[in-house]
Amino acid sequence: MTAPRTSRIELRTDPDRERRIRYAAELTNRSVSAFVLDAAADRADEVIALATTTTVPSDFFDRLWAALDTPAEPSPALERRAAMERQVEKR
Repeated sequence: MTAPRTSRIELRTDPDRERRIRYAAELTNRSVSAFVLDAAADRADEVIALATTTTVPSDFFDRLWAALDTPAEPSPALERRAAMERQVEKR
C-alpha cells in the first residue's frame, strides 16, 4: 500500500514541452502527473547519488584497501609521547 499523497507540486511549461510530456505519458500508459512525478523522482535520485557518492578508479580502491589492511609502522614521536608521564592540570 502506498502512502497517501498530501503534497502538491505545480509546474508551468511552454506548449511544446507540454505536448512532448503528454505524448510520452500516453506512450507509457500513465497520467501526465504520474509520468512527470516518476521522471522527476528518478532524476532526483540520480542527483542525490552523484552528490553523496565518491567514485574512484578500481586501482586506487585496491591500493587503498591494501593500505588499510597493512599494519601501521610505529611512529617514534608517538612512542616517545606515549611513554611520557601524564600531567593532569588541577583547577
